[in-house]
Amino acid sequence: MKPLIRSALVTSCAFGALSLALPAFAVTGEEVLENTCAACHAATEDGGYERISAVRKTPEGWDMTVTRMIRNHDVYLEDDERLAIVRHLADTRGLTLEETSDRRYILEREPVAFDAGPDDLMTQTCGRCHSYARVALQRRSPQDWEHLINFHLGQFPTLEYQALARDRDWWGIAKAEIIPFLAKTYPLGEAPAAFSGDASGDYVLAGRQPGRGDYTGMLRLQAADGDYAVTMTLDFADGSQTFEGTGRILGAGEWRATLTDGTTSIRQVFAIAEDGAISGRWYETDRDMIGGRIAALPEDGATQVIAATPRRVRIGEETKIRVAGVGLGDDLTLPEGVTATTESSDSGVMVLSVQAQTAPGPFSLLVGKQQVDLVAYDQPDRITIVPEMAMARIGGGGGPIPKAPAQFEAMGWLNGPDGQAATEDDIALGAFDAQWAVDNFDEAAAAMEDAKFAGQIDETGLFVPADAGPNPERPMMTNNAGNLKVIATVEAGDTPLTAEAHLYATVQRFVDAPIR
Repeated sequence: MKPLIRSALVTSCAFGALSLALPAFAVTGEEVLENTCAACHAATEDGGYERISAVRKTPEGWDMTVTRMIRNHDVYLEDDERLAIVRHLADTRGLTLEETSDRRYILEREPVAFDAGPDDLMTQTCGRCHSYARVALQRRSPQDWEHLINFHLGQFPTLEYQALARDRDWWGIAKAEIIPFLAKTYPLGEAPAAFSGDASGDYVLAGRQPGRGDYTGMLRLQAADGDYAVTMTLDFADGSQTFEGTGRILGAGEWRATLTDGTTSIRQVFAIAEDGAISGRWYETDRDMIGGRIAALPEDGATQVIAATPRRVRIGEETKIRVAGVGLGDDLTLPEGVTATTESSDSGVMVLSVQAQTAPGPFSLLVGKQQVDLVAYDQPDRITIVPEMAMARIGGGGGPIPKAPAQFEAMGWLNGPDGQAATEDDIALGAFDAQWAVDNFDEAAAAMEDAKFAGQIDETGLFVPADAGPNPERPMMTNNAGNLKVIATVEAGDTPLTAEAHLYATVQRFVDAPIR
């Protein structure tokens, strides 16, 4: 049995390590479980292990657990042992893709300024220290949910005296309400079988990178030594990028990969469904707020449209529409008032030249037998900014933590059949080019001149915060954090359209867990 001794170097969160390749595992996860984990976790009569068998988590969740064992309990693991045990636990005690579907954004590092729970009590109890998604991406036995609450109070003894805790009977509420809610809402259940197929092949993909635009492309996976060699090409309007690297499938279909184009390193966090469909997000390794969503289908799969971009056609003007999909036919079936021709068709992407002489609103055409939904418009009725609230983080300034920017887009809308703005029948038109500016959010921000010091926004809607550290030009030499409003202006007809969003340019994130 491996002795439990202090590691000379306690490694940091290994979110990226889940995507890195090893030539071969020198040790199996079962061996690590039996030789190391079992030193503290007693075997049970059913062949499991106390605490370990009472929980199911995502790969990132298990990696956080292993990291805590190393950091807090002096468990010594070599790098290959660590990867082996995380992989084993993800494969044997993971979640289904359906169980993660509502909270995958936190795994995919989608920029989120506020992550609410199902009600105020759960948000205040759990979501004030970490995302509520971290809670929702676990399944535990009732006893283990109780153990988790006890652990929190033991590990963080000031918990009852923090904001939103000291004004109530925190422990009494936790026992009477929180534990029963967690046990009922996120029960242990049965672990799904690990992915056992071969995902090798070529995939047609489509997606969008906010601030840069829509893309189509190709994803190629090739099985190699238990993992996969990966190539991803993204075709944007302003050029193409090709990334290569290594990925792996964990659990029931959790794809994790690290790739590079020689200049930029990216990570992929995807879900691979039973029918081979892939969905998820890729992002830059050192700036995870910069990235794009992806939908992909096997090139030899069932006929299907993945995306059509842009989805809007200005009335009376010719618009180039890129239709990405699998098995698309050449025949076009058009509604009255719409004309279209095929300009090109290659590698899962058709380029159509479409004109509409119709009333504003949705219409559909058929490519072969597949429906493509578009919108005819003259000009947007209003615009909004996505996201409505965001966080950027100051950084650099000679320090080790880089700046964390924030990306905004201006989205156009038609008011819909009821003619009223911001109602359920509004029709989305997609992103529009905009002029961008920032201003002080309120009087307190104006007094501190936040808009002057907190950072700058460029023509693509990318806000880059200022340097970290004290600023001698500000009162009390405070740092460059600020409370800002973001303003977008879209030229549309005679009257420009404007919208505002809220931006906090705040301090660095000093502790960055795999699941925030």
